Amino acid sequence: MPKILRIINRFNLGGPTYNVAYLTKYMPPEFETLLVGGQHEESEEGSSHILSDLGIEPVIIGDMKREIGLRDDYAAYRKLRYIIHKFKPDIVHTHASKAGALGRLAAKNEGVPLIFHTFHGHVFHSYFGKAKTYFFKSVERRLAQSTDRIIAISEGQKQELSLEHKICPPDKISVIPLGFDLAKFWTDADAKRFSFRQRYGLMNDEIAVGVVGRLVPVKNHDLFLEAASRIVKSSTAKVRFFIIGDGEMRDDLLQRAESMGLNTVYMPEGNTRHQVVFTSWIKNVDWAMAGLDMVVLTSFNEGTPVSLIEAQAAGKPVVSTRVGGIENIVIEGESALLSENNNADQLTANMLSLIENKSLREEMAQAGLPFVREKFHYSRLVSDMSELYSSMLAGVPISF
Repeated sequence: MPKILRIINRFNLGGPTYNVAYLTKYMPPEFETLLVGGQHEESEEGSSHILSDLGIEPVIIGDMKREIGLRDDYAAYRKLRYIIHKFKPDIVHTHASKAGALGRLAAKNEGVPLIFHTFHGHVFHSYFGKAKTYFFKSVERRLAQSTDRIIAISEGQKQELSLEHKICPPDKISVIPLGFDLAKFWTDADAKRFSFRQRYGLMNDEIAVGVVGRLVPVKNHDLFLEAASRIVKSSTAKVRFFIIGDGEMRDDLLQRAESMGLNTVYMPEGNTRHQVVFTSWIKNVDWAMAGLDMVVLTSFNEGTPVSLIEAQAAGKPVVSTRVGGIENIVIEGESALLSENNNADQLTANMLSLIENKSLREEMAQAGLPFVREKFHYSRLVSDMSELYSSMLAGVPISF
């Protein structure tokens, strides 16, 4: 029975955790999987409920943290080597940057037969300055040399990794999109919608526009607030804006919204009439999606943003910047309207076109569900990954 050691940066709420959880739970019985990961940060929502709901008990390495720290990183590396030595995996598969660096180095030094790595996103632009970005690219290029297979989660990401950032040749990369259990997004949607809108005092004729994600610089919530400010000033439609998530930029964003003249509140305890509502984290994101009328993404850089897959599964039209792998997870012009990166004029125009045209909102809402239901179900993810593992173990590489 082939053994797989799966290593992830940390168990925070997001697509990577769902990805490793489903691959741990649902791989065919001929594979034995052990899941290892770091602890989520205090500013992030944890994902232990995802793992416990699936009956998964991971190994937690508290030293494996997001930020670089020589003492913690070395301790995490030593613990990974110990786990690899005891478990004796046939495949070590790492997910995301920190786990990818420490896990692949440990796997190489322990002589693991096959090493895989999945890029869920990357930090090669919009995160750091030129010097730090160059350093991370150099590290990833070196790590790729000892990696048997790189997994990209979209065709766009594959092109970025191979052609733009030159991490490795394109023939070393397989494209395997993420997979999720999306049924909850269309189950009991009417009841969830009523509950969400009652919680936040939304009237039937009010349009709820939401953005979902960590409140960090790369997500560019400033652009969302700029568009909201313009819409409030120029449109007669009744619109309210919801920022779902939390993080290091919360206080700055609250101040920025107020400085734009937007009536703003953070985590209201009862019904609210504020124009902009910061909800903090909402674990039952299907409940939130049901209550919204459209979902926006404003990021400078993305891999495969889970919120846009979930929005389409919930029957919500999408407005997004054209970055990363987004063009591979929406149908442009049918389920989503895309604008250029950090372009407030285009983003605002796209949002207004949906806000002021109910029939267009409803038409685009219908287009996304069948698309994501076929392309992003976890059964397809598991099937693709098990086929790739089996092929590589047999010495017959395949490409997707």
